[in-house]
Amino acid sequence: MNKKLLIIEDDPGLQSQLRWCFNDFDVYLADDEASALTLFKTHAPQVITLDLGLPPDPGGFSVGFIILEKILTINPSVKVIVVTGQEDREHALNAISSGAYDFFNKPVDAKSLTLVVERAHHLYQIEQENKALQEKSFSSPLDGLITSSPSMLKICQVVEKIAPSDLSVLVLGESGTGKEVIARAIHNLSEQSAGKYVAINCAAIPENLLESELFGHEKGSFTGASSQKIGKIELASNGTLFLDEIGDMPLDLQAKLLRFLQERVIERVGGTKEIAINTRVICATHRSIKDMIKQNLFREDLYFRVSDIVIELPPLREREDDIVLLANFFLKKYAEQQHKAITSLSPSAENVLMHYECRGNVRELDQIIRRAVIMSDHAMLQADDLNISSSTVNVDELDDSPDTLNLKVIRNTAERRAIRRALQETENNMTEAAKLLDITRPTLYSLIERLNIKFDGAST
Repeated sequence: MNKKLLIIEDDPGLQSQLRWCFNDFDVYLADDEASALTLFKTHAPQVITLDLGLPPDPGGFSVGFIILEKILTINPSVKVIVVTGQEDREHALNAISSGAYDFFNKPVDAKSLTLVVERAHHLYQIEQENKALQEKSFSSPLDGLITSSPSMLKICQVVEKIAPSDLSVLVLGESGTGKEVIARAIHNLSEQSAGKYVAINCAAIPENLLESELFGHEKGSFTGASSQKIGKIELASNGTLFLDEIGDMPLDLQAKLLRFLQERVIERVGGTKEIAINTRVICATHRSIKDMIKQNLFREDLYFRVSDIVIELPPLREREDDIVLLANFFLKKYAEQQHKAITSLSPSAENVLMHYECRGNVRELDQIIRRAVIMSDHAMLQADDLNISSSTVNVDELDDSPDTLNLKVIRNTAERRAIRRALQETENNMTEAAKLLDITRPTLYSLIERLNIKFDGAST
C-alpha cells in the first residue's frame, strides 16, 4: 500500500514547503473543506496535516474542527496532525481530545514534522495489521461461535470429537453463555446434519401444553384439540432435537421422555399407536441438575440417560480473552446494519467492558453493543455510549486499569490475569497452574488470596 499524505493548508507558500518534505509519500493538497473531503474520499490517505484556520473563517477554527469531525466519522483510524500557531495551543489540545493524533506548531520545522508524520504512518500500519488479525480471529473453530478463550477452544475440540458419535450430550451453563450455539454445532457436524434441527425451550411453555408440544396429539384428545398435531420429537426424526432448560421439565413428563430415550418410540397424546423415532437428543440447562436430583426435582435415571457427555460453558466474565473480541464482532455487525461509520471501541469502552459483571453473558453483551451503536454519535464507541450502570462494574478492578502508571497496580492487574488464565487452561488444577506460572503451590495460594481471585473449586 502506497504511503499517502493529505495536506490541508490554505497558505500557498506553506503548501509548497510541505509538499517537498515528504519524498516517500504520495502528497495531495487541499485548501478548503470541499477539496479536502473530496481528496480524502478519493485517495484514502493514512495521514493528514490540518490547519485549523481555513476559509471562509481563516481567523477562526470552526472550519478546521468541522473537517476533523467529518474525516474521523468516515475513518476513525486516520492519523490527523493539527498544524497551528504557538498561541493556539488550547485549540490544538481540543483537537486531540476530539480525535486528532498529534499537533505541530508553526513555524513548521520540516525535519521535525517529517518525523511526526512518519511515526503517525507507522502507527497506522500497526493498528491496521492488528485489526486484520482480530478480524481473522472472528473465523471460529465452530460455526456461530466467536472465541479465543483457552477454555472455550477446549470445548470446541470436545464438540468436534463427539459430534459424529451417538453419545447423548448435556450442555450446562448460565443463561446467555451459548448453549444452543454448541447444540447447533454438534448437529452440523453430526451424521444427522441433513435432517432437521428442532429446538424447544421447556421453561417457556406451560406445563399443561409441554407434553403436547413434545409428543404431539390426536384430534379430539382434549378440549381444543381440533386437529392432529405433530410434536417436536416427531418433527426432529432423522435430525436433532434440542431440549433447552430441561431442568424445568415436570417430573411426570420426565418419565415419559425417559421411556422415549430408552425405547425410541412415542405415542401422541390421545393416541394408541407407537411411532418409531430416530433422532439425536441434546439437552441443556442453567440449573444444577445434581442439586435437583438431591431435592427429588429431577430423575437420576433420566440424568444418566442424557449425560454421556457433559459440557459446561464458562460465564463470559471468566473468558477475558473473549469480551473485547465479541464486543468488536457485535460492533461491526450492528454498524453495518445501521449504516454507521463506527469501526472500533475506545480504550475507555474496552476497559469498562472488561470489568463489567455481564450477568446475561454473551446475550447481554450483544444487546449492550447493539443499543450503543444505535444511540452513539461518535466515530469510536465510547464508555458513555454503553450505558452501563456503575453499580454493575467492578470498581476495584476498574481502578486497576493498565492506563495507570502506578507499577503496583499494573503488576497486580498482570498477575491477576495470568493466574486466571493459568487456572482456566489447567481446569483449576493448582499444581499444573503453579507449573505454568513457574511458582510454587503455596505461592499461588497466597497470590489468589491477596488478589481476591474468585473461581470454582480447585483440584490438587
